[in-house]
Amino acid sequence: MNEVNQDINQLIEHCKKGDAKAQFAIYKLYYKAMYNTAFRIVNDSFEAEDVMQNSFLSAFTKLDSFSGQVAFGAWLKKIVINNSITALKNNKKFEMVPLEKVAVKGIEEDCADYSELDVSEILNKISTLKSNYKVALTLNLIEGYDCEEVAQIMGISYENTRTTISRAKGKLRQLLSETYAR
Repeated sequence: MNEVNQDINQLIEHCKKGDAKAQFAIYKLYYKAMYNTAFRIVNDSFEAEDVMQNSFLSAFTKLDSFSGQVAFGAWLKKIVINNSITALKNNKKFEMVPLEKVAVKGIEEDCADYSELDVSEILNKISTLKSNYKVALTLNLIEGYDCEEVAQIMGISYENTRTTISRAKGKLRQLLSETYAR
């Protein structure tokens, strides 16, 4: 693992000097993961491709700001996530609903059998959620950000983030139980 980090660090140093081959090598290492991250948020392949390309351009032009305190992939993913959310907002697909306007429902007992469920089905159901639910769940469950980080990324309060994630999970559970109820 240390050898891989050394190779990436060497590539980054070459990229800082404008080496196009090093930039392409980094692109090849990360483009699939970054495309998948963007796609899970914007839910459109063309938009995800644009976000990914713009994110790489942004990363290569801002390489001097990369401190190395986190892994390069994590730094790049943060750029992709921010650009994906910006793209959603620019396309008016990102709808924030104030906490006060949403009715709170009681927790229902889940009696569905999810043993036959596979990851692609879950991702498919997540993609059908409204955009703020989809983004919150993607950042929390798939990308692994905690509620504080999701709040910061989405630009909403911590409490609103927790509520959004909870409601998104509930809606996802409802969608899955409609399909997989006993």
